[in-house]
Amino acid sequence: MLTSQDRILTTHTGSLPRPAALTELYAQRIEGVAIDEAALDEAGKRATRHVVRQQIGSGIDVGNNGEQQREAFFLYVRRRMTGFGGSWVRPTVADINKYPGFRAWSAEQEGLRRSVSNRGTLPKAIGAVTYMDPALVQAECDEFLATLSEVEGGFAEAFMTAPSPGIIAAALQNAHYDTEDAYLHALGQALRVEYEAIVKAGFLLQIDAPDLALERHVSYQDRPLGDFIDFAERVVATINEALVNIPRDRVRIHACWGNYEAPHDCDVDLHDILPAISQAKVGGWVLPFANPRHAHEYRCLKDLPLDDGQVVVAGVIDPLTNFVEHPEVVADRLERVAQVVGDPTRVLAGTDCGFDTSAGRGRVAEDVVWAKLRAMADGARIASERLGMRG
Repeated sequence: MLTSQDRILTTHTGSLPRPAALTELYAQRIEGVAIDEAALDEAGKRATRHVVRQQIGSGIDVGNNGEQQREAFFLYVRRRMTGFGGSWVRPTVADINKYPGFRAWSAEQEGLRRSVSNRGTLPKAIGAVTYMDPALVQAECDEFLATLSEVEGGFAEAFMTAPSPGIIAAALQNAHYDTEDAYLHALGQALRVEYEAIVKAGFLLQIDAPDLALERHVSYQDRPLGDFIDFAERVVATINEALVNIPRDRVRIHACWGNYEAPHDCDVDLHDILPAISQAKVGGWVLPFANPRHAHEYRCLKDLPLDDGQVVVAGVIDPLTNFVEHPEVVADRLERVAQVVGDPTRVLAGTDCGFDTSAGRGRVAEDVVWAKLRAMADGARIASERLGMRG
């Protein structure tokens, strides 16, 4: 995993805007409409090439395939794993329940666009969960490698994402295993196939684990904090088991409070969950520090011990607003993080979360996304100069 030796490097958290036609195909398939799978595959490949070029042009150093060949950051696993079927409706998050007026407004806004829902009718685990065929993830890796070979410039380092077993266990209800731990273990072993394939292909692995914060105000909104912390610790232990064959410096983990615009005043504090998150055997932590509810929590990084080579990817861009952050604002945020961490080479600039975590649900216009990433790159250069880095 690269560190910011000469200047603060830039990255993001994975999902990037999908073309409307690609989103429409994903939405139709979710609805049970027969689609042309070959057309979907081709549209996903074209979109991958587009977002790779846009990232490079925007100044991203550590980039990915934008998750263009997936309908959502974790829901795609139902097409790669056995055992899922039936349906259930996930609980509404606590902060939306708290404000009926906002809930009505939000529902109205969601009805205006085509998207793949990550909260509506979702499948359950109704049988044994196993990975169907390693060729499924290998095909995505191969396509990204082919794209990188065609695009001039390239990334300093490339990454691919895969979900945490915890977000799947929480969102795709267990209706098969006797215990949650048994379900987590099965998911961990299935995801291990993806984790190892991504790293074997030469990519940095990013594990997306919003469950380590989000589930406090979803699945655990009516339960004691201690119960949630126990859940987070068990998820991290499962992740560590799945990473047994992967060097620590080839993995980073992303945790957040949910990529949706809402009050977020029911979110768990970072200092409450950081001890559990820090147990992950990874080389980097990707954490949100740009959004208005958690911008102050960069101070908690003083309690995150970093060993040799470990880094923090600091969220300095908000993926839920069309405001383009001023580069000076980005620089200020990075400087504050670097001061708390104590070493700017351990800091990368990133986004709080993805821009389109489920197809069509992104709130930022595509051209604004690239402008925000350019502003991040410009801000990282300013911060690098102020911090006395050589680049």
